[in-house]
Amino acid sequence: MTNAKQERSMNDLVLKGGRVIDPSQGLDKVTDIAFAGGKVSAIGDGLAGKDVRDVSGKVVSPGLIDLHTHVYWGGTSLGVEAELLARTGGVTTFIDAGSAGPGNFHGFRRHVIEPSPVRILPYLNVSFAGIFAFSKAVMVGESGDMRLLDPREAVRVAREHKDLVLGIKVRVGKSASGDSGIVPLDIALDVAEETGLPLMAHLDAPPPSRHEVVSRLRKGDILTHCFRPFPNAPIRPDGRVREEILAARARGVIFDIGHGGGSFGFGTTRGMLAAGFLPDVISSDVHAISIEGPAFDLLTTMSKFLCLGVDLPTVIKLATGNAAMAIQRPDLGTLKPGSVGEATVIDLKVGSFDYADSIGERMMGDKRLLSAGVVLAGRWWHPS
Repeated sequence: MTNAKQERSMNDLVLKGGRVIDPSQGLDKVTDIAFAGGKVSAIGDGLAGKDVRDVSGKVVSPGLIDLHTHVYWGGTSLGVEAELLARTGGVTTFIDAGSAGPGNFHGFRRHVIEPSPVRILPYLNVSFAGIFAFSKAVMVGESGDMRLLDPREAVRVAREHKDLVLGIKVRVGKSASGDSGIVPLDIALDVAEETGLPLMAHLDAPPPSRHEVVSRLRKGDILTHCFRPFPNAPIRPDGRVREEILAARARGVIFDIGHGGGSFGFGTTRGMLAAGFLPDVISSDVHAISIEGPAFDLLTTMSKFLCLGVDLPTVIKLATGNAAMAIQRPDLGTLKPGSVGEATVIDLKVGSFDYADSIGERMMGDKRLLSAGVVLAGRWWHPS
């Protein structure tokens, strides 16, 4: 058998001629990438395989990781379908940010996570009911009723599902915790400490204050909605990043965008970028409301950063390798040979595109990222 025939029999899939961008390897070049046995098998020119796809003019990145989503579809009012969003938005790993709590996590696992063709990794909400009333018609913050916050139950369920649960999620702010203020965060931190897990904290409008929340977070904890607009914005009117934000980054707190419907401002983002403060992770906070705008999906949120002057390799890094590090999964978010056989093929459009933030400010951008294909388990998955 010739070497070419041997190579074709070994590689299940080859993506040919794309711009392969993998920040985990410092790689940005036009070349081929091959997959075999569910893993990345090789990167280089002239590769052959059983299924060869021409992706010339497209970008090939590690499978996108959306660090903040809500995909408990059918079990919560805010859930969207992960598989549908993966097909349209190119995400291969969805991190569910606390849709389910101790009272309904088992249903999320059995009926949504386990049958899903795309990876779903969850945070457990400290509230027993999870995010149970989140819609255009009804909005009740799950942290506003202290009767729902039982730390023993949260610890019990986190331990029962320790093979799956990434960490503990808590939402505080005027909308999420009402009169309970900062107390749910302190309870969630107790649960996180007891289980040895990191915490993801949501903060909306005060109370509590940005300072109260950020000052409590530990190394490896995640502050989502980190570039939210005033109030509770991370930057002062004079353009200086607030001291508690700088101190939190210095001690290892992770800053995640979590765009959503009300948590991302162009003004805040321009100021933070001008101050040299990049987020650690770009995520969408896609849910049943924000999927209709202004967030839409992860690629749209990434596009906004691209139009605000962040270069494409960095934008990809913040939605792949950095997201993988945030959840302590270095096996994801990379195209290194031997790694998980997942990739997102991206079409970079140039033109005039209208974007909006969460408070109604609009921005005309000249770039737009769209999904052109998804590789799962080393096979071409979408479009078929």
